Amino acid sequence: MNTRFKPEQILERADGIAAHLGRENIRDSIVTALYSRAESIAARVVKQGTARQPDWDRKLDNIITSKLLGYPLMLALLGIIFWITISAANIPSQLLARLLFGLEDLLSALLITAGAPVWLHDLLLQGLYRTMAWVVSVMLPPMAIFFPLFTLLEDLGYLPRVAFNLDNLFKKAGAHGKQALTMCMGFGCNAAGVISCRIVDSPRERLIAILTNNFSPCNGRFPTLIALATIFMGGLVTSAYRSLTAATVVVGTILLSIAMMFFTSWLLSRTILKGVPSLFTLELPPYRCPRVLQVLVRSLLDRTIFVLARAVIVAAPAGIIIWILANIEFNNLKPLNFLAGWLQPLGMAIGMDGYILLAFILGLPANEIVLPILLMCYLSTCTLTEAGSLADLSTLLIQNGWTWLTAFCVMLFSLMHWPCGTTLLTIFKETRSLKWTLLAAVIPTICGVAVCFLFKQIAALLEVI
Repeated sequence: MNTRFKPEQILERADGIAAHLGRENIRDSIVTALYSRAESIAARVVKQGTARQPDWDRKLDNIITSKLLGYPLMLALLGIIFWITISAANIPSQLLARLLFGLEDLLSALLITAGAPVWLHDLLLQGLYRTMAWVVSVMLPPMAIFFPLFTLLEDLGYLPRVAFNLDNLFKKAGAHGKQALTMCMGFGCNAAGVISCRIVDSPRERLIAILTNNFSPCNGRFPTLIALATIFMGGLVTSAYRSLTAATVVVGTILLSIAMMFFTSWLLSRTILKGVPSLFTLELPPYRCPRVLQVLVRSLLDRTIFVLARAVIVAAPAGIIIWILANIEFNNLKPLNFLAGWLQPLGMAIGMDGYILLAFILGLPANEIVLPILLMCYLSTCTLTEAGSLADLSTLLIQNGWTWLTAFCVMLFSLMHWPCGTTLLTIFKETRSLKWTLLAAVIPTICGVAVCFLFKQIAALLEVI
């Protein structure tokens, strides 16, 4: 009997199946049928002994990818990684800072011996070198901890489970399920997160992932978030609950930033990057023992050193610009103070001040130097400065008019503003387009300004300022 169909008959049958199942479920139905058929064939031809090995992969997946426990386990595991990164990076960061800043005296002596004029000595030492030392000492230890931990999860086989859990949420936002992986990578460094967007096959969805990756808070923003939450939000309660309150506030602001990522992805997928989310079949790989040595080498060389090198390249000229703005004068007025006064109205409208906005702008090379620049502005030290302790930082900020509202708006704006210079450079290299690079800076900035403005207005309406 001839069972061949004409092309129009095949299309007609396909339309009928689509109408019955729903177009979004067709691919899942096909994949399910293929695997069911493969399992039935394997059951007929494969003979198993009586001592059957337990299927640990399936048992673990029933827990890790379940609707009840999947999300809590995912948040708990990522929270543990963040906690290890932040806690373990403190001492190495301090030691590295002491080492790098301790070399200033030696470099100063070399410049003086070489006969460098005073202005050149200060420009190279306090501008160029000190800025790079700040970036290296703050960025290197967290990245050297976070990237290996993240890569271990990848090698273990857990990250595909994260993508499986978040696939439905990203699909509803008009994005690709693999964006869950690029989002997680952005927690370590947004530049690395942008590079990881290469795993998204669709050019449209890859652009969505690139444009919204900045909403993942990188490790450079965590020191500021933790310090401000501890000083202002933790200070609102007794000492017994201070750490818990500060941690809750930090987690809450991060979740708000991630919610903005979903909203922005949804908005882009229905406007300038309109299209139907592409479907992909995610075959969960078996769990395996991580190759620790290979993971360490790959994460340190391919990710940590690569991203750090780009950060230093961008930070070097910025250090020179910051020093010039803080030291030259026109009619007894420093450009730093003039720019801060010009930005004051906008800063006040969104719950901050002109110096804070200026610190964010001058901190374009790396988020790590935003707070040091702000301290430099408040103290008029003409060079990057670090507060001696949280108590000193608290006193200084309160003396300059900070309240809990100021601190919270700074935290929100830190999470939602333009990407750092390293990330912008990476976006340009990945997209080869100035338009998309500028858009990647404009989108989070508009969100940050809008969220801070709305939050201040709500606080004023409730009279809790």
